[in-house]
Amino acid sequence: MTSSSAAHPGPAAAPGPEAPSPVVRATRNAAVASLLGLIVLGLAWELVLAPTGSGMLALKVLPLTLPLAGLLKHRMYTYRWVSLLVWLYFTEGVVRAVGDRGLSAVLAGVEIALCLVLFAACAAHVRWRLREARARDAATAGVAR
Repeated sequence: MTSSSAAHPGPAAAPGPEAPSPVVRATRNAAVASLLGLIVLGLAWELVLAPTGSGMLALKVLPLTLPLAGLLKHRMYTYRWVSLLVWLYFTEGVVRAVGDRGLSAVLAGVEIALCLVLFAACAAHVRWRLREARARDAATAGVAR
């Protein structure tokens, strides 16, 4: 008994996308690490380190879990909207850094730093990916002539 895929081989597989450049890999790694850092910080802050009540504020990290798969899959759109989403968490960090005291103010400073790293990594990632795409398109157009 043969499977239909063995009996009817499909078209040759298209070549996969080029491996990302070291800069693109580095910006992706920085974005994923800072996003994971924000998730862990938010949970630890609200549940263990400096809880502010019943722990319901820990739910604030749920929106941060949504873009993780997109960042890991190199989805350009995800990098773009994460660079906007991160400003909500940056604002929370600034408000809490100014209004809170002690450990909570320190944690707010860490949140601010992670937000800035995430924004910079997403912005650099998009910029480098677009630059590489333009260079690849120019090289392809030059070969076609």
